[in-house]
Amino acid sequence: MDLAGKKIVLGLTGGIACYKAAEFTRAMSKAGASVQVVMTSAAMHFITPVTMQGLSGKPVFTDQWDARIGNNMPHIDLTRDADAIVIAPCSADFIFKLAHGACDDLLSTLCVARPATVPLLVAPAMNVEMWQNPATQRNLTQLLEDGIQLLGPDAGEQACGEVGMGRMLEADQLLEEVIASFQPKLLKGKRLLLTAGPTFEPIDPVRGITNLSSGKMGYAVARAAYEAGAEVTLVSGPTALTTPYGVRRISVQTAQQMHDIVMAQLAGADSGTDVFVAVAAVADWRVANASAQKLKKNADGSAPELVFEQNPDILATVAALPKPPYCVGFAAESENLLQYGEVKRIKKNVPLLVGNIGHDTFGKDDNQLVLFDADGHTSLPRAGKQQLARQLIAAIASRLI
Repeated sequence: MDLAGKKIVLGLTGGIACYKAAEFTRAMSKAGASVQVVMTSAAMHFITPVTMQGLSGKPVFTDQWDARIGNNMPHIDLTRDADAIVIAPCSADFIFKLAHGACDDLLSTLCVARPATVPLLVAPAMNVEMWQNPATQRNLTQLLEDGIQLLGPDAGEQACGEVGMGRMLEADQLLEEVIASFQPKLLKGKRLLLTAGPTFEPIDPVRGITNLSSGKMGYAVARAAYEAGAEVTLVSGPTALTTPYGVRRISVQTAQQMHDIVMAQLAGADSGTDVFVAVAAVADWRVANASAQKLKKNADGSAPELVFEQNPDILATVAALPKPPYCVGFAAESENLLQYGEVKRIKKNVPLLVGNIGHDTFGKDDNQLVLFDADGHTSLPRAGKQQLARQLIAAIASRLI
């Protein structure tokens, strides 16, 4: 329930993308938000107020003289207890209105009359030529200067049959943007490189050695870092998880591949990585004599002889660089976490190490963490992994100051 307790005024303007606003409303409601829909007359050509009322559970407002508001001032009353106003879809015409402070209907008037503390987010939706038009770009520049946040747009096929920039983000992407808008930008301007998931070390083309890590904690940290304003690159072992919105993902299989990608990302003095977070459950060993073909059962029942060699220690290698980024390690132990965690932090030579009990967290949606640094250790009580990830990002940000 990432939007629990939040009150969102959702404005719809004219555009075929109004159909996405229906799913967006449903998604915000499922995330715990209370959604109040306001529609322009143009929007009602594409979707009905009845549909939006059914999805939001609230009466839809379309008229600035609506008598359902006791003082006939919906442009005032609808925003006074709002946490944010989101315009999705936002047409080229409505972008013009916002840029010039027009007040010729309910939605434009309530945007101008909103308290300065209420953020305004707009999701542009228009034809590619309209998006590229110099007048539209001038208006968008003005919106940014006025502190209005743009959500998208995206590039792709458009309803008119043309292809290009101007397509409104999908409902799930808009939801992630709105959730992120409420998170403090503690890592704004920072670059974060992160590993997540298990690694898989082949025995033969169909078998291998891996572990029970689902990648959920690492993906939650990647999402939390993006919400905090960071540019995030995620190097991921094999998982069934969807890449967090706004995060660049590089998929690998083995520990050696993960090591090589991480070092390539950090190569050069201008790599610009500020923080490295090693969340992945990396295999300590790989099979040195992996077979090129599937191993068959021996007639005498004996098992094949596997020869192991040690994988590179990614975290220790990064921490030993001449100018390393701020390094955060993860330790998954099965016992004696407080003892082993501090020993591992010192051994890896990292300023911050995050410990947890592996078999109590692998594959689960919740976790409990212990943060180890030079001053001792701090416990983060059991909670959802996304909540813990946001707490961890805040802890990292506080140490970068």
